[in-house]
Amino acid sequence: MLAALGSIATQQATPTENTLKKIKQLLDYAATHPDAAVTYRASDMILAAHSDASYLSETKARSRAGGHFFLDSDIAYPNDNGAVLTIAQIIKTVMSSAAEAELGALYINCREAIPARQLLEEMGHEQPPTPMQTDNSTALGVVTNTIQPKRTKAMDMRFHWLRCRARQKQFRTYWRAGPTNTGDYVTKHHAASHHRNVRPEYLTPKNRLLRARARISKSVSRLATRLTHAARVC
Repeated sequence: MLAALGSIATQQATPTENTLKKIKQLLDYAATHPDAAVTYRASDMILAAHSDASYLSETKARSRAGGHFFLDSDIAYPNDNGAVLTIAQIIKTVMSSAAEAELGALYINCREAIPARQLLEEMGHEQPPTPMQTDNSTALGVVTNTIQPKRTKAMDMRFHWLRCRARQKQFRTYWRAGPTNTGDYVTKHHAASHHRNVRPEYLTPKNRLLRARARISKSVSRLATRLTHAARVC
C-alpha cells in the first residue's frame, strides 16, 4: 500500500482517469484485506535491514527505494522477522544507473536506521554495526571501498557518507542474492498474483490469524466462567 500511495501522491496535482482507477484499485485491496496482522518472534533486539531499489520505475525517470527493518540476533545473516519499519520512498533525484539507485536506497535506509539504533540503545539494547543487506555488488563495493568510482559527482555525498558511517562501525553492509532481499517487494508495482504469493511472507496468514483468535476467545470464555464462579462463591 505504501508503494501505491506514493505513486498516487505524485499525481495529485495533475490527476487523470488512470489516477482514479489506481485509487479505486487501492481501496478495493484495502476492503478485500481488512485484517493485516504482523507476527513477531523473540529476538535479541538487534536491528537489521534489507535495502533495495527499483531503477526508473516511477514517472519522470525516477527510481524507488525500499527497506525492510526487523529485529534479530547479532549473526552474519540475520533471519527475517516481523517488520518494525518499512521504507517505500521515491528517490527525488534522477539516478543515472541501477548502481546509483541502489546506493541511494542504502543511504536512505541507513539514515532512517540511526534514530532506531539510538532508541534501542536508550532502551538498554546495545547495538553492534547494523547489518544492511543489498543485492547489488557494485553498491557494496563502493561502500566497502573495494571499488573506486569515477565520474560520479552525483553519488559523492552518498557514498562518502556511507563509508564514513561504516568506519564508525554503525553499519555492516553485506551482499546476498535478490530473492532473499525482503526490501524488494515495496520497490515495485506487482500483479495481483504476486501480491497473493508474497503477502504471507510479510503478514500473518489468515488461517493462522483465525486460529489465534479462536484460542484467545476460548481463553477469555474460560476466564469469564471462572470469575463468575468465584463471584458466586464469595
